[in-house]
Amino acid sequence: MNRNFGFVRVAAAVPRMQLADCYANAEVIKQQIDEAVEEGVQVICFPELTVTGYTCADLFFLQQLQQNAAEALEDICNYTRQKPIIVIIGAPLRWDNNLYNCAYVMTDGDVVGIVPKTNLPNTAEFYEKRWFTPGRTNITTVELWNGEVPFGTDILFMTRDFCFAVELCEDLWSPLPPSTQLAIQGAEIIFNLSSSNCLTGKHNFRQQMITQQSARVHCGYVYTSSGVGESTTDVVFSGSTYIAENGKMLTIGERFRRESAMDIQEIDIERLRTSRQRNTNFTADQQGHYRKIYVAPIDNEQFIGPIHRHFRKNPFLPQPQDREEYCETALQIQTNALARRWEHTHAQTLVLGISGGLDSTLALLVCVLTADMLGYNRKQILAVTMPGFGTSDRTYRNAIALMELLSVSIHEIPIRDAVLQHFQDIQHNPENHDIVYENAQARERTQILMDLANKYNGLVIGTGDMSELALGWATYNGDQMSMYGVNAGIPKTLVRYLVEYEAQNYYSDEVREILMDIIDTPVSPELLPTDQQGQIAQKTEDKVGPYELHDFFLYYTLRYGFSKDKIQYLAEIVFEDVYEPEVIQKWLNIFYHRFFCQQYKRSCMPDGPKVVEVSLSPRGDLRMPSDVNPL
Repeated sequence: MNRNFGFVRVAAAVPRMQLADCYANAEVIKQQIDEAVEEGVQVICFPELTVTGYTCADLFFLQQLQQNAAEALEDICNYTRQKPIIVIIGAPLRWDNNLYNCAYVMTDGDVVGIVPKTNLPNTAEFYEKRWFTPGRTNITTVELWNGEVPFGTDILFMTRDFCFAVELCEDLWSPLPPSTQLAIQGAEIIFNLSSSNCLTGKHNFRQQMITQQSARVHCGYVYTSSGVGESTTDVVFSGSTYIAENGKMLTIGERFRRESAMDIQEIDIERLRTSRQRNTNFTADQQGHYRKIYVAPIDNEQFIGPIHRHFRKNPFLPQPQDREEYCETALQIQTNALARRWEHTHAQTLVLGISGGLDSTLALLVCVLTADMLGYNRKQILAVTMPGFGTSDRTYRNAIALMELLSVSIHEIPIRDAVLQHFQDIQHNPENHDIVYENAQARERTQILMDLANKYNGLVIGTGDMSELALGWATYNGDQMSMYGVNAGIPKTLVRYLVEYEAQNYYSDEVREILMDIIDTPVSPELLPTDQQGQIAQKTEDKVGPYELHDFFLYYTLRYGFSKDKIQYLAEIVFEDVYEPEVIQKWLNIFYHRFFCQQYKRSCMPDGPKVVEVSLSPRGDLRMPSDVNPL
């Protein structure tokens, strides 16, 4: 499975068919099979009753049509010999004087299983019960040209790398879709062969159903429906295709295409398995006995051409259309969390250090929003700027101006003399700009904040973000420590995004100008002296790497537990035009080293609200030993 990093390439095909002309349809199907093989597709799915057409109506009773369908199926099946693909085709099956609407699963010249439709529609447009028998039957095998074949709705198709199952059209619309139990029993991808007609509003509703079903049972869902060539006597078929995965729609095919079409996508089996493993209730409702049919298609060595899936560079950020709701929710989580802690502790003040950087700016904005929400005076926020050896004029001016404009209480306490005295006490040469030089400043600042909190009955608000916690980019018992960490659940890319959102939507032009300059300021702890021009010399991303990369690494490590190789593979796709592969590998190695070696800082991190899908809390999402070697 490692060769494709858990991705299974699937295709939803819609052939341009000729109604009741099984042989012509077989030729089109074979052409699409060849196209899929060229694209490295592992499973291709065709619509319901593909071989005959769905709208044959009473023609289904004709023995000639049934015979033609059987011969066309055999021809298609033989055509799959020596082809590295699994084919799922819809066609009727006559057995024991009953006619079934079925999905035939075939590979390498054999039909390996047949799944009949369980729920037959009984509507004004479609009255399948006139022609077909429901799939609920005690029949377990049928005899075909290639011998005895498993038959039934209780079949799981097992390959070396994944498990899949089949349902047909109306099955999804039923109160208890067969795919629910099939997924609980182990199916990771559900293929739906459909002939659902098109109506105004139906497209969106059908999309919602597929998306929700894939989320409910943590599966990939591949849906394809009849298109051009079906009868338009009373209804029209749009050739709709959808490919979804675990609540996310990956592909929606163009509707009303006039020629044969095929939509290709990759289902991430590793992602699905991680979701199922974390949902310990997933298999609790297993009912009945399901057969496992082992399918052994000829192997593809690897995917051909680029991967079809789209991966976002910033997985912690919303889609543009969701920006307002996402940001408002994040800020509401932060402010309501802080409000609860403020009220519970009966603190008179909030105390936090303001550096003029992104993290402390977001924390200050959250404190201001919380005070306003509770009806408290903003002067109860004690904002402390503590200039040190590396403080630049730019960050200092921004910090002072922002505090003044937000009308909070301002405390300016330079730390240079105190730190120099400390160096003298511990006999450290201040010209030696090592880790002692840096951390002494961070701990001095934390001591000041803690003591001010004692003096003014306050609560020290931590400003460090999730990305810094992941990398251990914090001084132990320095900026790592606080009484409540409002940013602990916010990754760095989202910190920047939220500050920008607030700048554009909450404040005056004066405040907005300062916030935008803070956003443009290089990320830095400002613990080393500035350069000769007074500019920031110590830039965090030069040392530990770009935060957009680290947040990408963090998301796929925590949310899905992907391997290092797979994260490298995805990052090379996403950041193809930004970073060379060796650069990505360099920063990924640093991420892994720091993430595993710095857990001891997270094991005793303060309380703070979870905001995005994952968190680093040792009491919640990440219960990890502090002395484990990097994997």
